[in-house]
Amino acid sequence: MLWRITYFLLWQFAGGGLGLWQGGPWGAALGAALAAWAWFVWDLLRGVRVLRWLRNGDLADVPVMRGIWGEAADRARRLLRRQESQIRESQDRLQEILAALQATPNGVVLLDAQCRIEWCNQMAANQFGFDAQRDVMQSIGNLVRDPDFTAYLAEQDFGSDVVLEGRFSTPSRPVRISVHLHPYGDGRTLLLSRDVTALEQADAMRRDFVANVSHEIRTPLTVLTGFVETLQTLPLAADERSRYLGMMAQQALRMQSVVQDLLTLSRLEGSPLPGMAEWTPVQALLTRCEDEGRALSALLTQNQAPHVLQFPSEDQLRTEGDIAGVSAELQSAMSNLISNAVRYTPAGGSITVEWLRLADGSAVFSVRDTGPGIAPEHIPRLTERFYRVDRSRSRETGGTGLGLAIVKHVLQRHGAALDIRSTVGKGSVFSVTFPANRLRGFALRG
Repeated sequence: MLWRITYFLLWQFAGGGLGLWQGGPWGAALGAALAAWAWFVWDLLRGVRVLRWLRNGDLADVPVMRGIWGEAADRARRLLRRQESQIRESQDRLQEILAALQATPNGVVLLDAQCRIEWCNQMAANQFGFDAQRDVMQSIGNLVRDPDFTAYLAEQDFGSDVVLEGRFSTPSRPVRISVHLHPYGDGRTLLLSRDVTALEQADAMRRDFVANVSHEIRTPLTVLTGFVETLQTLPLAADERSRYLGMMAQQALRMQSVVQDLLTLSRLEGSPLPGMAEWTPVQALLTRCEDEGRALSALLTQNQAPHVLQFPSEDQLRTEGDIAGVSAELQSAMSNLISNAVRYTPAGGSITVEWLRLADGSAVFSVRDTGPGIAPEHIPRLTERFYRVDRSRSRETGGTGLGLAIVKHVLQRHGAALDIRSTVGKGSVFSVTFPANRLRGFALRG
């Protein structure tokens, strides 16, 4: 400020001196006045230059000058740089937050006060079929037309979530999406979505498990209790007593089978994965499976047309080499598949068991039957514990509902994959593919 006053006075002295030299005292006064106006115009031009730069705001074009305008420009430049730095930091922070929201396994949608989409992550776009660019500022109600969501949005009661059917949901592979709205800010809303298909399936499995275990144990116990009371209270002939004791033994064996299968599942889930040290001949495994399958078939088709059972020949199996893993587990899994085919195939039907080596060294064990077949919606759930396509039919055949669950766990432990294909009324094919690293000693046949 002092420099500004000093500079103004210098202009006055210079103008007054020049006027005095040219015109005397009156010339000095006129020269000083003209100098003041000239200084004012010059200072105004400097100010206009600074204002023009402030309107532009380009830090690369800061006017370089001295005096109060120079100081104003310099301070404005520092403020702009600080503001630009803060904006850059805010943008970086925003990008980090958006990147984190993109990485979350849940869907995230930001809605404005009119429930229009301001931003959504890729997960939400996949779950609802949004286009992250095209659908910006589109109403969420126009894009998600599920009646449950429409009612949820209209009620404005966001204390809980609403579960919708996913866009890729099918009867055989249901997809369920949980949607929860959270108001925030000035009328805005945060939409969070997550795939709860696995949770709902696990909850359904838990309910089925508890209900089925209760039923499988309670029913035989009820029968046993009734027979015990009968034996305790009624005088029975020897043949009746023997018949009742036989029924009691049958029910006890049924409970024992359920408990044994549950213990087997628990042991499979808790034990370490099988190594590559134990090798079992494929021929021995399939021979034992054949003996068990034929014995079960003979038991179930008494006084009826027998099943037509076809197994690989001894000559073929003799060249199939060995398989690595726990022999008892492998036999249990393979026998379960054969037993299921025998149990569900009507008398006179056929069951074909095959073992086929593939070019990549892997092998496929398959069981084909001519049973009633399985509807597509049941196939994904067949390996769930106690899941039954036809409960009455399953109990008639004597199964516990745990066989395929055991098969699944055994195969997973041995790196094998189970494939199920079935046509209602035409039968089913259960195929197991064993990886090449668990097989050895395969002899090529000419």
